[in-house]
Parts: sequence; C-alpha cells; structure tokens
Amino acid sequence: MEQLSCAAIQFNITPGYIDGNLDKALCALRRVAEQGAELAVLPEMWSSGYDYRNLAALAQETPRVLERLCKEAEQLQLVIVGSLPEADNNGLTYNSSYVVDRGVLKGSYRKLHLFSAMHEDRYLTQGNQAVVVDSSVGKLGLAICYDLRFPELFRKLALAGAEIVCLPAEWPKPRQEHWNILLRARAIENQLFVVAANCCGIQGKLDFFGCSQLISPLGRVLAIAAEEETELVSEFDFSEMLEYRKRIDILNDRRADIYGTP
Repeated sequence: MEQLSCAAIQFNITPGYIDGNLDKALCALRRVAEQGAELAVLPEMWSSGYDYRNLAALAQETPRVLERLCKEAEQLQLVIVGSLPEADNNGLTYNSSYVVDRGVLKGSYRKLHLFSAMHEDRYLTQGNQAVVVDSSVGKLGLAICYDLRFPELFRKLALAGAEIVCLPAEWPKPRQEHWNILLRARAIENQLFVVAANCCGIQGKLDFFGCSQLISPLGRVLAIAAEEETELVSEFDFSEMLEYRKRIDILNDRRADIYGTP
C-alpha cells in the first residue's frame, strides 16, 4: 500500500450522553467514508467524556458501543480507532483505545500515563503495555492524549514497527502550543504518520480547542482543524515515509548501548 486516506474526527462530547455521542460519531464516520477515508480516528473517551462520578457505570455500556461500531465499520469498510471507558472483571476502569478493523475488533490499548493534574489517576487504572496493531491499513501504534508528553512510548512504538500513531485526545486550553509542537516532534523523531483527534467545545470548566491534525513523517501538517466540530481527511504517502527512513536511518543509528531501549 502506497497511499492511504486517513481521517480525524473532531466533535463536542456531551459528558455521560452515550447515545447522543454515538450518533454524532456514526454520522461523522459515514461522512469521511464518503470522502474515501480508510482509517478514521475518534477523540478520547468519545462515548462518555470524563464524567468521573459515573465513569464506572458508563464503562458497562462500552461493549454495546463497540458492537455498534463494528457493524458500522464493516458496512463502511473502515478501520476505526477511538478511546472508550473499559470495565474489567475486577471492578477496575481503564481509558482504552480500540481498533475496529472493517467489523473486527483487532486490538486495544490501555492508557499508560494518567493525567494526575486532572485527577485521572483517582478514577482510572493505568495500563502496562505498549501496543502496535497489525491492521488492514498498516501497523498502528496506539497512544492517548497525555501519552504525547512521553517520547519513550512513541520510540517504543516505532521500534515495534508502527507506521501510523493514532492519538485520541481531550486536550484543553491553554496548552495548544504544546499540542502543536509535540505532535510534530513525535512524527519527526520517529519518522511516522500521526493522526490526532481532539475534542472541541466546553465541558464544565474546560475549554477544548480542537486543532485535530494529520501529520507526515517529515513533520508536515497535512490537515489541521479549527475549534468547531469537523472532520479532516488527507492522503498518507507511504513511499515518502520509506524514502525518508532510508535516507536518514534514525532507528538504526540509535545508541541503545548508551541510553538503552524503551
């Protein structure tokens, strides 16, 4: 595969309103599929938002949401990535990103880095594994929001063969400049594509700026959103990525003997 059409979906998540958020996401997925998208990334906790007090109960609805998403992905022939609350058999709740590949649940990733400044660690359990999913559109590295601040994770994903990192997020003002810089840095330093889907709008005291982006391995911003609800679609050129990696062999030139392997 040399060319791939990818999408980032940005919308205002209504905390706790699963059916409304699901309807909004499905409508957006249909629109990007009509534009030819083969991979679509939804925001972080897109079904529920950070409704902390009800998060455990909302996580019980995630299997139903995933079932509906699988049906839509099969019908649209899409690979869909997005973060949802996950309940395990021990009563713990995770922030988990799922990969639905044309109707099949191919893999999932539990957020490694919980944002203690917003008390995520009080309500959620951190994951313990980096994940790359071998999908029908390529090798997808998974990360979620605050993970963006930890370059070690992205390097580990690159070393594991990731070609595209899918990053659902709820990244609020006033840290937009950090978002812009770090997205490009993660793409450049690991020579891979990044699809970052942020939410937008106001949730309680938080104002989300959107600014979802699709970024090339050379750090070019191929598409960028403003603050309103929207969908971005752009083409990824894998031959460009392979040529860049061949010309500047960052991963092979690493000094793991000095600073180790993530």
